[in-house]
Amino acid sequence: MPNVYNWQIGREMSYPFEGAYPERQWAFVFNINRCIACQTCSFACKSTWTFSKGQEYMWWNNVETKPYGGYPKFWDAKILKLMDDAHRKAGRSMEWKTAGKDGDERPYGTYEGMTIFEAAAQETPQQEVALGYEPSDDEWSAPNFYEDTAAGATSSRGDTTLEPTQLPEHKTWFFYLQRLCNHCAYPACLAACPRQAIYKRPEDGIVLIDQARCRGYRKCVAACPYKKSMYRSTTRVSEKCVGCYPRIEGKDPLFPGQPLEARCMTACPGKIRIQGLVRKTADGKWAEDRFNPIYYLVKVAKVALPLYPQFGLEPNGYYIPPRWAPRPYLRQMFGPGVDDALEAYAAPERELLAVMQLFRTTQQIIFGYEVLEGPKVFEATIAGRKWEMFDDTVIGYGKDDQEVVRVKVEETMHFLPDKHPNSI
Repeated sequence: MPNVYNWQIGREMSYPFEGAYPERQWAFVFNINRCIACQTCSFACKSTWTFSKGQEYMWWNNVETKPYGGYPKFWDAKILKLMDDAHRKAGRSMEWKTAGKDGDERPYGTYEGMTIFEAAAQETPQQEVALGYEPSDDEWSAPNFYEDTAAGATSSRGDTTLEPTQLPEHKTWFFYLQRLCNHCAYPACLAACPRQAIYKRPEDGIVLIDQARCRGYRKCVAACPYKKSMYRSTTRVSEKCVGCYPRIEGKDPLFPGQPLEARCMTACPGKIRIQGLVRKTADGKWAEDRFNPIYYLVKVAKVALPLYPQFGLEPNGYYIPPRWAPRPYLRQMFGPGVDDALEAYAAPERELLAVMQLFRTTQQIIFGYEVLEGPKVFEATIAGRKWEMFDDTVIGYGKDDQEVVRVKVEETMHFLPDKHPNSI
């Protein structure tokens, strides 16, 4: 297999095809700390794309409770078990060498284990291009399985009160993981399709299935470690998240000609989501775009991390990890950048605090931002260090450098008049 460079694991890796990269890559950042699991995103997607016969179990967007929840059931535990077995068989381990961090080339160090493509190549005889499995019908049946189920819950006999806990890690914990197709740089679904029915769009990197070519072999379902390619029995072809590409193309009548965020992004009441398009170079790297909010959060502030980078797909979905969950669990899920990301989030720098106000402020995709400095409004001591908060104003700019949103760090307070205290 050819070698391609995967900056998330800090090295070249095997992939069935030569690297081919879009002009801009569709990408998103989710702030797990803000999610309330209302599932508004899930139903926004469901009511738009998967409301027909044969799509009853399809949730292109879902929110699952970790550590036990998953859709399909235990998808991550099962693929991690397969990877662990492959490494044991090969006498290797899934370790990271973090001493060699090197800016954009190796922001998290180097993953020295095998990806799902390299692990599959170790199998004798090799039957698949990627390590994986096809979930059973029962595993697809419960998208909210283990919802709100905590790990480590302890109490005294006959006492329903949990033992007290505090940051940075809670003894009793769970968190919500928001998931959709990551529109990966090196998709396993694309690599596994014997019909070459799956492709990345050259203009935005969105991964689509050509349903006229698809024959429903379900190789994509088995190969995708995130399980975001799904088989539809009524049409006998596979389907997946399409990134709401008509909105990306500017075809929504709400803002004609302007790229809009996907439906799941725009529906979020918790303001946990921001979506954008990042420029890429001919060799697959992210072109420097200092004031693109996605580029800033991932490459500059390094507060947003990829989901299971060790799989080797270079996913384009990034997460600000939850502050209260055990660090070993988070490192397994998001890689070795977790500690630095959480330190940055717990006491955000002035620019980071301003950029985080842009989450879910407009349906239009923000291509750039500007921060106008304001007065200091608060100070505190965090982890033994002085921290200051400023009421800065952040301006978001759209495709044509026009202003699309302007918000302040400190939210405006509205006081009702004494004469009508209960009115709105």
